Amino acid sequence: MSRIAYVNGAYVPTAEAFVHIDDRGYQFADGVYEGVSIRHGKLIDLEPHLDRLWRSMGELQIIAPMERGPMRLVLAEVVRRNRIKDGFLYLQITRGVAPRDHPFPAETPWPAMVVTAKRLNFDASIEKALTKGVAASSQPDIRWGRCDIKSTSLLPNILAKQAAREAGGFEAVMYDKDGYVTEGSSTNIWMVDAEGTLVTRSTSDNILPGITRATVKTIAEELQIKVEERAFTLDEAKDAAEMFLTSSTSCAMPIVTLDGQRIGDGTPGPVAKRLIEAYKAFMDA
Repeated sequence: MSRIAYVNGAYVPTAEAFVHIDDRGYQFADGVYEGVSIRHGKLIDLEPHLDRLWRSMGELQIIAPMERGPMRLVLAEVVRRNRIKDGFLYLQITRGVAPRDHPFPAETPWPAMVVTAKRLNFDASIEKALTKGVAASSQPDIRWGRCDIKSTSLLPNILAKQAAREAGGFEAVMYDKDGYVTEGSSTNIWMVDAEGTLVTRSTSDNILPGITRATVKTIAEELQIKVEERAFTLDEAKDAAEMFLTSSTSCAMPIVTLDGQRIGDGTPGPVAKRLIEAYKAFMDA
């Protein structure tokens, strides 16, 4: 059976899913998005994702295409029609269709909304996180100054991710002009220092407020793991006892090497493992 997408009011096979060539998302990346994990058919952390979506739309002055209640129904229907048990749902909202011009259209168009879903093997990802981890490569952060908005304008992120992959890494650990780690190209970055404190950069420093990041932070506090939000350098990260990344698709994934240098003993560490197990329990609850 073909995968089904939701496009501007209709559920259609993805082979027939199209948007207009004058859609401002296509012309200018004038849009926002969210990605939500699906576990046992349930949308994980849906309400925080919707909170962030509404904030992003507000920052760009994009009107919501529908209220939250109907949107929840659409998202659930996309999951149902695609028969997704474990997977990932993608939701994108753009300003809509208008003649190409840089300023906002004089007559506000109706926003365009697209939703897709695909299967993911979270059990395999969790097993990898507990036993192997991933390599990462540091890359300069060349993104724009409003990374707090989850914009579809992701070319700098793509370039960083591609550079990391060409260097043999799973993820790019991005750093600012002063050598401080900001975040990953599509993740938030954490380290565990020599005292066992969990450290991640504050979202007040133009960091995207990751939903999985927030949940892992809450879980860490419930486990009485000390959490400190502050900037840290690449050198600190390379000397850390542990590193890991968080995202909707990777949950909490240990970084075992950075730029070819082992982090800790080069295997997933005890703090990360506790958080991975606890996050799995959260998803399965």
